[in-house]
Amino acid sequence: MRFSVNWLKQWVNISDTPEQLGEQLTMAGLEVDATQAAAAEFSGIIVAKILSTEPHPDADKLRVCEVDSGSGLFQIVCGAPNARAGLIAPLAVVGAVLPGDAVIKKAALRGLESNGMLCSSKELGLAEDADGLMELPKDAPVGTDLREYLQLDDTLLELDLTPNRADCLSIRGIARDVSAVCGADFIAHEIATVAATSERVLKVKLEDPAACPRYIGRVIEALDASAETPIWMIEKLRRSGVRSLGPLVDVTNFVLLELGQPMHAFDLDKLAGGIVVRRAEAGEKLVLLDGSEAELGADLLVIADDNGPLALAGIMGGETSACDHNTSNILLESAFFDPAVIMGKSRRFGLHTDSSHRFERGVDPGGQIEAIERATGLLLEICGGQAGPVIVAESIENIPQRSPVALRLARINKVLGSNLQAGDVEPILQRLGFNIETTAEATAEIWSITPPGARFDIEIEEDLIEEIARVYGYNNLPTRMPAGSIPAPILPEREISLRRMRQAMVANGYTEAINYSFVEHRILNAVDQGERAYALANPLSSDMDVMRTNLLAGLLLSLDSNQRRQRERIRMFELGNVFVASTVKGAAPEQTLCLAAVASGSVVPEQWAEKSRAMDFFDIKGDLQRVLALRGQDDVEFVSTNEYAWLHPGQAAKLVVNTETIGWIGAIHPQVLKQFKINNDVFAFEFNAHKAQKRELPLAKNISRYPAIRRDLAIVVSETVSYAEIMRVIRSTAGDLLADLGVFDVYQGEGVEKTCKSLAISLILQDVSSTLKDEIVDSIINDVISALEAQLGARLRGK
Repeated sequence: MRFSVNWLKQWVNISDTPEQLGEQLTMAGLEVDATQAAAAEFSGIIVAKILSTEPHPDADKLRVCEVDSGSGLFQIVCGAPNARAGLIAPLAVVGAVLPGDAVIKKAALRGLESNGMLCSSKELGLAEDADGLMELPKDAPVGTDLREYLQLDDTLLELDLTPNRADCLSIRGIARDVSAVCGADFIAHEIATVAATSERVLKVKLEDPAACPRYIGRVIEALDASAETPIWMIEKLRRSGVRSLGPLVDVTNFVLLELGQPMHAFDLDKLAGGIVVRRAEAGEKLVLLDGSEAELGADLLVIADDNGPLALAGIMGGETSACDHNTSNILLESAFFDPAVIMGKSRRFGLHTDSSHRFERGVDPGGQIEAIERATGLLLEICGGQAGPVIVAESIENIPQRSPVALRLARINKVLGSNLQAGDVEPILQRLGFNIETTAEATAEIWSITPPGARFDIEIEEDLIEEIARVYGYNNLPTRMPAGSIPAPILPEREISLRRMRQAMVANGYTEAINYSFVEHRILNAVDQGERAYALANPLSSDMDVMRTNLLAGLLLSLDSNQRRQRERIRMFELGNVFVASTVKGAAPEQTLCLAAVASGSVVPEQWAEKSRAMDFFDIKGDLQRVLALRGQDDVEFVSTNEYAWLHPGQAAKLVVNTETIGWIGAIHPQVLKQFKINNDVFAFEFNAHKAQKRELPLAKNISRYPAIRRDLAIVVSETVSYAEIMRVIRSTAGDLLADLGVFDVYQGEGVEKTCKSLAISLILQDVSSTLKDEIVDSIINDVISALEAQLGARLRGK
């Protein structure tokens, strides 16, 4: 919200400098994002009048103008297409300094002397574009300094408002806050009721009173289509970042900025029948004011007549009923729409209008008649005409009402750690426009506070305490150290902490990434996980329209971004929630905490001690195993699978704990990488973090004092048999005497069938109570060999 300090001073009696005002507003929660002058620096520019013009004898596009400066006549050579006799325009006299420090001097243009320069608004830094000279009102006093005439010695402040402060999307709303923050008097502007001079009305029907509980209209006829917006209004609009488009549009924009109520003007002669506020019907289309065609759905609210939709309610008007330079009869609209109905609808069409910005956040449900009276008065003053009676269509039971909130002085002081008195609290609330009813009890001061209609953010006592704190001044509140003890966290022994998981990933060389929970549906489809995506009713943007069903998609986007910035070796992980749409209609999405990682590039950073090698499946598997080893249990199985479409066949496995799948690991499929524009191989894993946290209660075990015995087996099995299957058979057969086992060689080649592989496995046997005898060890080894042969078809190599 950008506004002029001079305009603000018409609503609140302040003497603070713009810098002081900006500081106070920021400290009160209305952050001033930018401060700038209302006009660029220039001097020596006066209001002048062109008395006559003649063609330049040697240039077709130049005209020789006789100009009255108020203190004499000057000859000015000008090339502006709108230079004409009687025009009032800015004149830069000889010696004037334009923006950019350009000094005006006497000059000869094609042989004729020019004693100054007639200026456009662009040349004065008042506009980005200009088609000719800046045209001033006919009653502008000739000879007056332009800065003085337009009151350009002004400062503009731009507020970065949070969504809950829609009440400050108007000059009046800001003035209320400034009055409280600066302790200045609020200047109330009485808006006069305009008496009807015509009987013309239009029938208005509310088909969806919950979506639009109040619709105020007014017919104004016989407007002067040639009327011009007064310069004071043009300047106020310009300083608020709004371009002048003619009186009909300018007045509605002015009221929006002044009072915060969006309005719209329909060309009355283009309407058929009455006005109906209804939901759009399937298949309806509407050409909007910007020329785009909107395909309407049943969730959209429209303003319609007997022929069909006229406007998207609260967003933008339609082209068929738009006012133009020939419009003389209009219907003014001032309505209240339920914010939930308007929210997010404009972004569906790539729009963000001043109206939708306010209606999405909520406008004062009681300000519509006041706004239409203000607009009527301004239009009649500028364009003349005859106003009909105010048309009111409303559903009282659906209009939001602000409920009183109980406020206790004792509670204020307890929350803020302050020692405020009633005399400190009441003036703050009164200046903010709150209605106060006081009741005194035996032990405490209690108020019943009713917030203004535009303060949708005030619902509970803490909201009021926040208002008091920010206006009283956070710097004025006492500074105290927190009191009390902080209990030590209880860490369950049957699970490992998420912090330890993070630390383990960092120790493996991974960097933690934090991505949005909102992603584009297309991205989820790229990794074949978009089927049960939960769609957002009000997405921040078109590329954040659903909630993520996995962490992989966001990590692949981050990996691609890093690769495009010349990072070749990338290791990233993320710990966060994923969301899957519930199978129960209308239910909240199912939420799961997951940990995922992606890795690409060489195994180790470039160095002299070790030769560079590209990462493979077993490298990332080792990284994952080191994280899962925190559980102190070797119960996670890596089961080969081809059921995940986003993983490369033959390089994919699912993580299984006690027959339950908790995640997956593998190489990302080349077709998926192509959609993300990633050229290098990428390996990844993702698992349910909560399920991976669980572990058996750690128990102390005796350490054997007796020597261990190692036996090595070289077995030949089918190449389709995994080591996990072999390990499971050995463990179940060897029993508790098996202290450890591992594979130390894998061979395929001469002497081994093409469809088989040879594995060399070490078995460490040890007893905690005695030294193992060879007979016992030999028996166990024979049982293991028999079990491997029977269950997996294995045989000892060389047999």
